[in-house]
Amino acid sequence: MSDELLPRIPAIEVFPVVEDGTLPAKATQGEPFPIRATVFREGHDAYAAEAVLIDPDGREHSRTRMVDIMPGLDRYEAWVCADRPGDWTFRIDTWSDPYATWRHDATVKIDARVDVELMLEEGARLMERAAAGEALANPGQSHPSPADAEVLVDAAARLRDANRSPQQRLSAGVSSRVRVIFRDSPLRDLVGSTRSYPLGVARPLALAGAWYEIFPRSEGAFQRPDGSWVSGTLRTAAEDLPRISSMGFDVVYLTPVHPIGTTHRKGKNNALVAEPGDPGSPYGIGSAEGGHDAVHPDLGGFEAFDAFVSRARSLGMEVALDLALQCSPDHPWVAEHPEWFTTRADGTIAYAENPPKKYQDIYPLNFDNDPEGIYDAIRAVIEVWISHGVTIFRVDNPHTKPVRFWQRILDDVHRAHPGTLFLAEAFTRPAMMRTLGAVGFDQSYTYFAWRTHKHEIEEYLEEVSTQTAHLMRPTFWPTTHDILTPQMWDGGTAVFAIRAMLAALGSPTWGVYSGYEFVENTPRGSFEEPNDNEKYEFRPRRWADADPIGISKLITLLNAARSKHPALRQLHQIRIHPTSDDRLIAFSRQIPGRFTDSGQTDTVICVISLDPHNGVDGSVYLDLTELGLETSGGRFTVVDELDGHTYLWGADNWVSLSPVTRLGHVLSVEQAHTSPWSHHE
Repeated sequence: MSDELLPRIPAIEVFPVVEDGTLPAKATQGEPFPIRATVFREGHDAYAAEAVLIDPDGREHSRTRMVDIMPGLDRYEAWVCADRPGDWTFRIDTWSDPYATWRHDATVKIDARVDVELMLEEGARLMERAAAGEALANPGQSHPSPADAEVLVDAAARLRDANRSPQQRLSAGVSSRVRVIFRDSPLRDLVGSTRSYPLGVARPLALAGAWYEIFPRSEGAFQRPDGSWVSGTLRTAAEDLPRISSMGFDVVYLTPVHPIGTTHRKGKNNALVAEPGDPGSPYGIGSAEGGHDAVHPDLGGFEAFDAFVSRARSLGMEVALDLALQCSPDHPWVAEHPEWFTTRADGTIAYAENPPKKYQDIYPLNFDNDPEGIYDAIRAVIEVWISHGVTIFRVDNPHTKPVRFWQRILDDVHRAHPGTLFLAEAFTRPAMMRTLGAVGFDQSYTYFAWRTHKHEIEEYLEEVSTQTAHLMRPTFWPTTHDILTPQMWDGGTAVFAIRAMLAALGSPTWGVYSGYEFVENTPRGSFEEPNDNEKYEFRPRRWADADPIGISKLITLLNAARSKHPALRQLHQIRIHPTSDDRLIAFSRQIPGRFTDSGQTDTVICVISLDPHNGVDGSVYLDLTELGLETSGGRFTVVDELDGHTYLWGADNWVSLSPVTRLGHVLSVEQAHTSPWSHHE
């Protein structure tokens, strides 16, 4: 038999728990999240449960009464919130509730004139127990205030007052005041606790942020009259940071900034042979000028890198750097540590492949030949970039490296440098994606780019918000430098706007790849990747030319709405709302007032057209009770964060969207109304 017995009042099937508590579940500073358990007992006596949150110092942070969310199935839930990063824990306390048991039994028996005096005397004794603060040794037991104790003593006297009728005497023991006292200071018998389960609480940017990706060499690059190119530098890239910041981005993400090899260097659009002057892929890392711990000389070296980081910080942005653990054939590691790679039967080193794609300019590391040596080298690389101000790493293809390597190094870095964040760029099988998140990646790429139809999007929003949020924090990207899905090819500006809205409103973290503002939508043949791929060439852009397209303005408005509304920066609370047309998607995000600085519940309703070619008219149906918006007239005011227009909404709401006028609404719920007239936009 196990040495670990269940509590006297059992609490089982506890959530969120990862790998039986051997790995911490994910939580984020300031974001409410649910704790659940199946709680039950033998017989018919009443019981209760509380979720207990313990801070990193081992102190009890909060106790939250759990409520039955699935009557008949004994599934209980409480929403809690950690207020700082660190290693937290939680447990569930259960107890028998003698007052609730007595109140039920006494009401039934006295009404039936059974054991009347006995039930009234037992009630009086419960009042006296509670007034005396009995059972204060029990966890969570609180002593009633003097005023409450006086109410309980008076109730005991009234329960024993034979000059009153049984119903009058009973009323004294079940009055609203008495019920509130027992709710706030319950008597707890048979108290027990589950074991404690770990929670890894991260800083807010781990959950909610807006990313902007750039190839720094393209920023400021120009072509000479003879056709040759001059690379942009980190200093010229820094000149564009005010524009990026003005759109509301929190993170500027740099593709690799290291020296690039020349052996088997790829040409334009992944051509096997590079032409003279082709810069090569920044993912073909390493040359005689250095490896992962060096800055490409064309970019200006570490002095320019430090200046870039400093400028970004001055604008309120953090710098994320690509961590691509692979080497060009010219990387110093290849000569110094050939055992770190896979040697084929013909004596050559195996290059990277992702059939049908081949990367002859890249050698993948073999983590099994010298795991300690590779670990120490990569750990040293990470330390270099942290010392130069990098706070976030976007990790390229982590699913091609051992999970246990990530578990070890992420724990190491997180302990040495709390607040350092890692984003897993892993578009792979669900089990690998979930596990990478579970072992320590703070954020994860997702399947968002491939979810296009209404039912797919709705199911995915619910999946990442309610089913996997304790394992992985999702990031939504409409496109990346590697990914341009077919739906983006022919929808023009409208589909880029639609996908930006879905990404920015559907996930607390979202990002765009530089050039999104220009609606760069030409694929490379039948491949789901952009033509004239910036991985293989310089792509300077004239940002002023993007303004008439309108995407920059939309991005700015979306980021402003996210900044204004905490509901859009949390993950767990989402509701999908029915619509009358499958080309309309509607969902809301909400955060209760007890979890906001203002004390006011924040509710945002998002309605987006999924048709980039045609207008869509239809209804959006809301369950006002579910949203907490039921009023006498069923009307409330909403303000569109995209244009400031105000509407009167209710349970049934007509919307008209089109590529010509507007493609979506971001509606902030302002106030309730009692007007009986129907809504029209």
